[in-house]
Amino acid sequence: MPDNDHKYWYNSVTGEVEYGMISPSADRVGPFDTEAEAAAAPELLKKRAAAWAEEEAAEEGWD
Repeated sequence: MPDNDHKYWYNSVTGEVEYGMISPSADRVGPFDTEAEAAAAPELLKKRAAAWAEEEAAEEGWD
């Protein structure tokens, strides 16, 4: 089992990076190995959402 208490998380409510599982799970994005990776979480989420939307559109024939 991973040791998520010693990882970084992005808090989607406050916009802050946290070390360890401090906030409720619904508010956390992660885990990340570094503080910088956690701070970049919003950009990563946008990229993943765009990729998923493109994939879904292709599967549904929306292109």
